[in-house]
Amino acid sequence: MQASNPIEQDVVSVLDVAAGFWRSQVLFTGVELGLFTLLAQEPSSREQVVRRLELDPAVTGDLLDALVAIGLLHREDGRYRNAAAVAACLDERKSTYVGGFLKFMSRALYPQWSSLTDLARTGKVQKSSDAFRDLYADPARIREFMAAMDCASLPVVLELSKRFPWAEHATFVDVGGARGNLAGHLVKAHDHLTGVCLDLPVLEPAFRAHMRTLSIGDRVTFRGADFLTGPLPEADVLIFGHVLHDWDEETRVSLLHRAFDAIKSGGALVIYDEMIDDDRGGPAHNLLMSLNMRIVRAGAAEYTAAECRSWLSEAGFTDFSIEDLTATERLVVARKR
Repeated sequence: MQASNPIEQDVVSVLDVAAGFWRSQVLFTGVELGLFTLLAQEPSSREQVVRRLELDPAVTGDLLDALVAIGLLHREDGRYRNAAAVAACLDERKSTYVGGFLKFMSRALYPQWSSLTDLARTGKVQKSSDAFRDLYADPARIREFMAAMDCASLPVVLELSKRFPWAEHATFVDVGGARGNLAGHLVKAHDHLTGVCLDLPVLEPAFRAHMRTLSIGDRVTFRGADFLTGPLPEADVLIFGHVLHDWDEETRVSLLHRAFDAIKSGGALVIYDEMIDDDRGGPAHNLLMSLNMRIVRAGAAEYTAAECRSWLSEAGFTDFSIEDLTATERLVVARKR
């Protein structure tokens, strides 16, 4: 629909933003129903989709056509098929499937966004539930979520493997390394490296299964611990990937001091997060991610590279470098003399 005058155009623009959750929900529903996996097997008519997924015909017709209208499906001669992007990442049979993360967004994150107004008024997290704690209580959901996160973070893994001078170092610790995907790919890319994946003990079975899949032997070991307490393992390089944004400033500074103590002389700390521009002008995705972090966890938020440099200086690090790692990730490297 095109607006006929400037005022109408403004209204349409605002309403289009307001209706953004409609698009999100048709995508989430398609994932929950297994629609995209079904269509990946063969293009299907509405009647075939209704029969195979046991759905309501009228609602299904609107759902399918809405997915066509927003570019996630194509329709030809009454048969629906996945668009290229959907075919790549929403077919459950593929290793690139990210539906597990979308289910997490739909079930855990989306409902909590309704509390943003109260959060803005009070500054206090409104929901008592911890999305990640709830997730980690279910082994099946852990496996699904970890696989999806590994796929979503693949650009980070590939870039970090080649951006940092790994040839200058022999050992590393991935703090909060989940099931070890980054650690595993680092040692596969660099034969001389050995690493430690540090995360909660509940993730060790997922780690062991994933290491068998990657066929890396014992070059990465798992350390089950809460990295907020006690000393961090000693290594040439420590990695904080999507770690600092989970905590308040006091905890971040404490983590960086403890990281400095754990890193060997001449080593480095590697940090990546969806950092905000120093002038807080963007990126829009990262500013929205900062709100998301504040909604789901008290004290959590994204931060600027300037803030990160300040915390690192306070902890004793020198020789900082900052660069874009992916479209949304910023990479900070700090040295310990």
